Amino acid sequence: MREIGHFIGGRHVDGRSGRFADVYNPSTGAVQARVALASAAELRAAVENARAAQAGWAAQNPQQRARVLMRFLELARRDFQSLAELLASEHGKTIPDAKGDIQRGLEVVEFACGIPHLLKGEFTDSAGTGIDVYSMRQPLGVVAGITPFNFPAMIPLWKCAPALACGNAMILKPSERDPSVPVRLAELFLEAGLPPGVLNVVNGDKEAVDAILDDPDIRAVGFVGSTPIAQYIYSRAAATGKRAQCFGGAKNHAIVMPDADLDQTVDALIGAGYGSAGERCMAISVAVPVGRDTADRLVEKLIPRVQALRIGPSTDESADYGPLVTRAALERVCGYIDLGVREGATLAVDGRGFRLQGYEDGFYIGGSLFDHVTPAMRIYQEEIFGPVLSVVRAGQYEDALALASDHLYGNGVAIFTRDGDAARDFAARVNVGMVGINVPIPVPIAYHTFGGWKASGFGDLNQHGPDSVRFYTRTKTVTSRWPSGIKSGADFVIPTMR
Repeated sequence: MREIGHFIGGRHVDGRSGRFADVYNPSTGAVQARVALASAAELRAAVENARAAQAGWAAQNPQQRARVLMRFLELARRDFQSLAELLASEHGKTIPDAKGDIQRGLEVVEFACGIPHLLKGEFTDSAGTGIDVYSMRQPLGVVAGITPFNFPAMIPLWKCAPALACGNAMILKPSERDPSVPVRLAELFLEAGLPPGVLNVVNGDKEAVDAILDDPDIRAVGFVGSTPIAQYIYSRAAATGKRAQCFGGAKNHAIVMPDADLDQTVDALIGAGYGSAGERCMAISVAVPVGRDTADRLVEKLIPRVQALRIGPSTDESADYGPLVTRAALERVCGYIDLGVREGATLAVDGRGFRLQGYEDGFYIGGSLFDHVTPAMRIYQEEIFGPVLSVVRAGQYEDALALASDHLYGNGVAIFTRDGDAARDFAARVNVGMVGINVPIPVPIAYHTFGGWKASGFGDLNQHGPDSVRFYTRTKTVTSRWPSGIKSGADFVIPTMR
């Protein structure tokens, strides 16, 4: 049985806690590896390595740090196929989907290669007589990233690339469900020239998370996962004086206006609702058609498309999506479908009975479609995180706008329409952090910021884009005056720029 340890100080380190978690192949249901779960002492050893390495890394100029990232990009592209295969084997998503996971992460690395420009401060010449004022952005020191199972390449790279570019050292605690790709990424960073100890990967569970939150040398924590854990990490990090950005769950709505092109809308809903088996925080899980005729026509078109979804193992590149990540995830999704039936929603397509011949022990489920879902139902209120789309019918545009705006979560939302006025009004008024206009998954490109509102995000600064540089640095402002021409004697009045 393959054992996965930690990557500390530029080398692989066996786990010492005696605790392990199973790593499955979701396509077959078999255990393929065991991953070590770190103790607080092991986490502390990684922090000490990071702290020792950080000063030297920060002393390198931004262009030198950018060159390491550029070299990393070359190596990741060299190993692109093998990274995708490794990712798919532990997560279950198809290899084409795994490649998208990696690519979206590499785009943030590309953005971070511009760090010499991004770190430039501000300068005011002659703010007062003989006085100049300027600012510098300096690294925080040792920072940590706690990342989820559903994007084992993308989210670690979203955390690591800007943090490292800014001159920090990083402790990465990936999901124990699919830990191999984050370790491999750390190996590639080392090969690219990153000094040993600047990036350490510590595998673990709550014990490692709590050790990160309590460690006095970790100055910032970035997290992506469920809302309850995001709230926990944010509050505990704040209590220990750490900077934190924590992103939680989602219930992303797609508003379908009467004038929308329904064929294009259905294509968008099928891809955004069922891709990656719905295990995306930006998946569309609620369709909101406006008007009875729009709803009837939309559901009529959706049913055969959901029934025709092709589900297969991660190695089947023709599959629309693969298995869920674990049996527990499969049971959870099936439980929500059971709940929806009990709550009175119309189950138009039932994916619970799906079985894949030759892969009967894999964690597969077919696509499911609910109609006549109401806001009072738990299947509407809670994140299912599986291939389940709910149709909530709205009588008017204002009703649809209110559904998305009033929901507990505020990660992403989309509107499908040909009316520019309606689209502009919706984008301006909806109470959600990321908006798509005829775009079903409104994940911004790397040089804009990613972040949800309400219970989907905690913290003042978001992921990637300019916010990531602000998050991983602190600003120092310098006011300088040179003695030439300065009058002698003490001045007891607060300095001003008069």
